[in-house]
Amino acid sequence: MIQICQFVFNEFQENTYVLYDETKECVIFDPGCHHPSDYKMLTDFISANELKPVKLVNTHCHIDHVLGNPFVSKKYGVALHLHKDELQTYRDTGRWAEMFGLVMEEIPEEKVFIDEGDQLKFGNSTLDIFFTPGHSVASLTFYNRAEKICISGDVLFQGSIGRTDLPGGNFDTLINSIKTKLFTLDDDTKVFSGHGNSTTIGEERMHNPFLTH
Repeated sequence: MIQICQFVFNEFQENTYVLYDETKECVIFDPGCHHPSDYKMLTDFISANELKPVKLVNTHCHIDHVLGNPFVSKKYGVALHLHKDELQTYRDTGRWAEMFGLVMEEIPEEKVFIDEGDQLKFGNSTLDIFFTPGHSVASLTFYNRAEKICISGDVLFQGSIGRTDLPGGNFDTLINSIKTKLFTLDDDTKVFSGHGNSTTIGEERMHNPFLTH
């Protein structure tokens, strides 16, 4: 059974997730950790639960979701998994970092490109991958059918959707991604978003003002 631990990191209040199962293997999604206290919080949790990180994953590569990539990659010797078309988004984070007075480290050297149709595996667990662009040029969503868990990045939020005014964003594309990919899932599927509280597909299908018309 998959367990999920949520952390809220950095100035953007970004959600980082650690997913693990009974084997103690774990996957770290969108590490936004950027300060020593962030690093300690993440590593203390992994150590206390005797977890073994086996993959580092970005749903997309906006600055708030990648700040901790170099730390996690070096600390645990794991490859970065992302969509190949997000690399340019990642490379552009340097100028965004300057705008916010942040320091960006180099993109992890070891990378694995993933896309819809692939699966992300750890321990005894498997996540299907959906291509869900619109917030970013090549955002990915990760889904476990058996346990009805969805890691959506900044595609879908409780009562909202990802912003589309950043490079690579497109409102119509995002709405299409949600309606043709996420809204095919069962209503009781729990959605873990890149910011804010978790929600369910059913709640957003019924009440999200961007999606109910």
